[in-house]
Amino acid sequence: MKNCECCGNTYDKAFELKIGGTTHIFDSFQCAIQVLAPRCAHCKVPIIGHGIEARDQYFCCAHCARKSGVDDVQDRAPDHGSSPP
Repeated sequence: MKNCECCGNTYDKAFELKIGGTTHIFDSFQCAIQVLAPRCAHCKVPIIGHGIEARDQYFCCAHCARKSGVDDVQDRAPDHGSSPP
């Protein structure tokens, strides 16, 4: 059994993630996200989706990017006149 590098739990179903030649061991996706996910440069939440990369920084959404001075981003493509959901 292996130990999770985030929480230290010894778990028989621990898994390995290999990134850039480094092997990480975790007992849950939650721990893997805590250690490996990039953080939003504005609000600091872990980015577990696509996010936005601008000016060598990562943002969780267009709002956070704009708050950090990146004005030319948006969360969705223009809808060309359709009504909002």
